[in-house]
Amino acid sequence: MRNIISLVLGGGRGTRLYPLTKYRSKPAVPLAAKYRLIDIPLSNCINSGLNRMYVLTQFLSVSLHRHLRQTYRFDNFDGGFVELLAAQQISEDAEADWYQGTADAVRKNLRYLTQPGIDYVLILSGDQLYRMDYRDMLRTHQECGADVTIAGMPVDR
Repeated sequence: MRNIISLVLGGGRGTRLYPLTKYRSKPAVPLAAKYRLIDIPLSNCINSGLNRMYVLTQFLSVSLHRHLRQTYRFDNFDGGFVELLAAQQISEDAEADWYQGTADAVRKNLRYLTQPGIDYVLILSGDQLYRMDYRDMLRTHQECGADVTIAGMPVDR
């Protein structure tokens, strides 16, 4: 499982959850007292044996950064991490450096995903509630020889 990087998308503006998102991003919204929405995908990763995670953030991310920094610490010997990748200005045109959506956020951070020894990238939403063992999905992905695998749940209207 060391050849997998998890990339957790730290959420957009969160307008549909206003006023909960007035001062924080969607993934930073409290859940069950001391937890935040971001803890769900990160917990799924850890329980699946995946402990190398990047979290992409952009909007109202201070409380999310604080929560992640105080909560997720791995020992120095296992190589695990939760690393924050905030949108950053890298050119003269500051507007162009903001993420223009999910695909653009991934594209602007490709250098972290194309490191030697990384064979798989797991891209997750940071603001959804579900429980999943990603090892099962990876096994199916490998057995099918797929280039891309998308997990979803059927929902009745």
